[in-house]
Amino acid sequence: MFCTAHYQGWKTQEAILANREDHKKQKKEAQRILKQVGDESEIFGTSSMKRVADRVSNHLDGDADKDNQIELWGTRIGRSLGMIFFAGLVIYLLTTYVL
Repeated sequence: MFCTAHYQGWKTQEAILANREDHKKQKKEAQRILKQVGDESEIFGTSSMKRVADRVSNHLDGDADKDNQIELWGTRIGRSLGMIFFAGLVIYLLTTYVL
């Protein structure tokens, strides 16, 4: 009788350990899936905004020499003024001829 109870207790401990291992595997898999979903959602949201910001920054810097600060700032100012002028021209033409 004692051996059977001891054996059943051993089986119970094995079952508990197996459940713990299964739980650890499930938890690890769930964390992996959540990380993957987070990475994929970032592709559509934040990274697209970052790409646009990088493109604008690269456009404003242009092909200016990075070591020459005067040329770099001159290029930035010139291209910024050009974009402002273009936006103003579009607004002027739309209000004059379309609206």
